Amino acid sequence: MIALSGLFVAAFLAATPVPFQSEVVFLGLQAAGSETFWLVVVASVGNTLGSCVTYGLGRWLSDQRDHRWFPLKPARMARAEGWWARWGLWLLLLSWAPFGDMIVALSGVLRVPFAVFLLLVAIAKTGRYIALGWLGAAAFGA
Repeated sequence: MIALSGLFVAAFLAATPVPFQSEVVFLGLQAAGSETFWLVVVASVGNTLGSCVTYGLGRWLSDQRDHRWFPLKPARMARAEGWWARWGLWLLLLSWAPFGDMIVALSGVLRVPFAVFLLLVAIAKTGRYIALGWLGAAAFGA
């Protein structure tokens, strides 16, 4: 249980602005004999909840647009909105990728409906850990 709790924390932090990677923890536990199904479940839930924090930060930032410290100046914000309009919600399926936290935060800034956000991110994060579990099982012969 302690190992799965550690994986949950690692996966959660990996989906927030905190620089962290959960794959090493996941594969380490898998190599040590933890059941892949539970690793996928715990990592997926932790990573999805961490993305919810990042989304919430984006929502909060959206209310701060008029402040001079807002990270996106009006021209860059317009560019981001155009980029989002072109590619749309489906970008959230890339939330598992290295640049995924920016997509998640931008979805918060642009006020994507939370239910849609949660569904697409959960699919992406779970798919990622299923693939990682499959690769780990192949590598470790589990």
